[in-house]
Amino acid sequence: MREGARTQGGTWAQQATLLRVAAIVSAMVCAGCSTAATNAEKATRAATPTAAAPAAAQPVTATSVAPGDAAPPASQTAGFDGARAWEHLVKQVGFGPRPPQTPAIARTQEYIKSQLANYGCAEEDDDFTAHTPIGALRMKNIVAKVPGTGREIILLLTHYDTVRVTNFVGANDSASSTAVMLEMARLYCGASPAHKLASASLWIAFLDGEEAQSVIDGKAQWTDEDSVYGSRELAARLAVSGDLKRVKAVVLADMIGDRNLEIRREANSTPWLVDVIWGTAKRLGYGKIFLDDRQGPVGDDHDPFVNRGVNAVDLIDFESGNTFWHTPQDAVDKVSPRSLAIVGHVLVESLPGIEKHR
Repeated sequence: MREGARTQGGTWAQQATLLRVAAIVSAMVCAGCSTAATNAEKATRAATPTAAAPAAAQPVTATSVAPGDAAPPASQTAGFDGARAWEHLVKQVGFGPRPPQTPAIARTQEYIKSQLANYGCAEEDDDFTAHTPIGALRMKNIVAKVPGTGREIILLLTHYDTVRVTNFVGANDSASSTAVMLEMARLYCGASPAHKLASASLWIAFLDGEEAQSVIDGKAQWTDEDSVYGSRELAARLAVSGDLKRVKAVVLADMIGDRNLEIRREANSTPWLVDVIWGTAKRLGYGKIFLDDRQGPVGDDHDPFVNRGVNAVDLIDFESGNTFWHTPQDAVDKVSPRSLAIVGHVLVESLPGIEKHR
């Protein structure tokens, strides 16, 4: 995503439970890396084509979660299991940097597909070639489809690629949102899902190529042409098939794992859709997390749908002064299971309101 206006503030409610997630993962670390480009920073030259930036991995034997960061029990979050989502996050980080057309993103794709299969999801792949400033890159969108009895579709989105910055493992951007969407798939897929919509179909799309591929001096050179490749591909394919007319709402999650989570109303999002989600969050007691002030607009995967006249919302905690965005410091210590659980809870409770809105 690219930068939008943002302010800072707010605190977490504490919870006296302890979650220990044991996982064998590989973390990539480095120092002295810059933050990524702002809207004003446009690509002036193409970066040299390269595979994922290699780095020496350092083993991590366990990830401990402080009591205040632990996920509440799933019984308190409408069945959404923040601890399960956290395991998905840690697994992705363990693959290392995940830019398009790299061995690590291939492992991520296999992991997403295996989890969807375990949940009984009907799943479709869209393999496509994106023409980028660093050359043609193979990319893959993965879409889980939960059929409904009616015509309408509610489409959930996340991206699972990471920016092409050395040693960047993207715990928040993009493992956090992908972890949440995998847990949503578990709740809604299969013969006997924990949740179901009244009549709408629920599609959950895991998108490749959200990040700009041109990186200069450690900064991603975001442009409208070099960004959101997977989202543009999906929107175009749905338009050709005629399914885009059936999409009632697009809900994008991106960078929603921050330990000090604050999600503001994104300026380019559809107002009624924002109102439904923010109203649900307040009803659930998350008014200090889903804040009423505005941010952005933020360039992100919802834009190709907004540009085609589809109702869409971006759930994103994005700070222009974020100290770890697009740097190797975006690691598991910056995110929390509690944040994942809260966003998942709000999504589950918001879907009926989105479906009913007329």
